Amino acid sequence: MPQSLTYAAFLDNALIASGPLETILLAVKARFDHNPGDLVLIFEDQTGRQVDFDLRGSPAEVLDRALPRPLAAGHAGPGRPKLGVVSREVSLLPRHWEWLEQQPNGASAALRRLVDEARSHHTGEQRARRATEAAGRFLSAMAGNLPGYEEASRALYSANRARLEDLTRAWPPDIRAYLLARLDAAAE
Repeated sequence: MPQSLTYAAFLDNALIASGPLETILLAVKARFDHNPGDLVLIFEDQTGRQVDFDLRGSPAEVLDRALPRPLAAGHAGPGRPKLGVVSREVSLLPRHWEWLEQQPNGASAALRRLVDEARSHHTGEQRARRATEAAGRFLSAMAGNLPGYEEASRALYSANRARLEDLTRAWPPDIRAYLLARLDAAAE
């Protein structure tokens, strides 16, 4: 089952909201309505990517634009939508297609088995790598101008947690706490 996405919203150096998309959007929308000049940065926790949302209109309109829409009843697209299967393109070389065609239960079943097998190996390493990449994106956006940023970034990518904690001790508390919490969440 896919992990649901969570977000964090920062105003200057302060965390003003965190949690599921609906929660942070309502908080950010309320702040926007109170002071449209505030620059609020929203980050997707799992990737560290900064995301933007259209805050015009009512809270219901903002949520309607931002939240994923369910498939319309009777909508029959490619794949098996009732099972959560969607059709996408995959580019492979002819030798790959030949190999897939020789596999029992067809190419799709073989690809699913390969993906499942790959996901089951090195999950801790992959999770740590993704967390480091996400923390690096956040670090660049929120701490790029803070003292010791370059050294902290080196400590992050070399997995030197003690050095990272030491270098970020004087940083704004919410930035430091969020950075370290994202790394902790990946270790769980």
